[in-house]
Amino acid sequence: MSRYEFDAPRLFVDQPMSEGAILTMDRDQANYLLNVLRLREGDKILTFNGRNGEWLASVGPGSRKSAPLMLERQTRPQEFGPDLHYLFAPLKHARLDYMVQKAAEMGVSRLSPVFTRRTQNTRINLERMRANAIEAAEQCGILCVPEVDEPVKFEQIIANWPADRLLIVCDEDAPVLDPVRALEAVKEKAAKTALLIGPEGGFDPAERKLFGQMEGALIISLGPRILRADTAAVAALALVQATLGDWRS
Repeated sequence: MSRYEFDAPRLFVDQPMSEGAILTMDRDQANYLLNVLRLREGDKILTFNGRNGEWLASVGPGSRKSAPLMLERQTRPQEFGPDLHYLFAPLKHARLDYMVQKAAEMGVSRLSPVFTRRTQNTRINLERMRANAIEAAEQCGILCVPEVDEPVKFEQIIANWPADRLLIVCDEDAPVLDPVRALEAVKEKAAKTALLIGPEGGFDPAERKLFGQMEGALIISLGPRILRADTAAVAALALVQATLGDWRS
């Protein structure tokens, strides 16, 4: 992976990028750069869109409310992480924000809310989730922003699970007590991977029966202690990235 610098602000701009292109900031972006950071014409920033790599840009002529970004040169080519989907029972407010940010930092390619029988939060702001993922990518030098899916019921996910994607389920009642050994044993099947974390209170017995019958599922424990869902997300993603993902390269 190419090194990146933090001596200039980074901004996600969902527009095509190429040498000499002129980007238009939205109102919030313009306010952040021009009024919060107090950038002026000629000041440099780094921009990315998740498709065309990272680019050095300069602030063009304008006002304190709006100014274009002039792309000068590419600083890093586009890089893509592992094909890793993160499925989770939504949490409430700040803990959901935290979990989304950490999942983006850990390199997931897709965020998929799943309504289980014990899910406590059924009202989800998808735009807020995406904003948190973008903010994490901006701050951590990441070039990819995970896609955000519409919420889906657990039974629907299991019924339509693709045969070519390994599903790793974290369950405190799992018979597999050594998750590292279990994950290393499925490396050959892990080109496409998904990780599922259940809700506070764990999975319902009927849900355990469903994923227990799946041929493409690996059910693992995260150790002897019960973890909160947001803590479990970080722990599980670290395990997957270290054994199957791009931490090995």
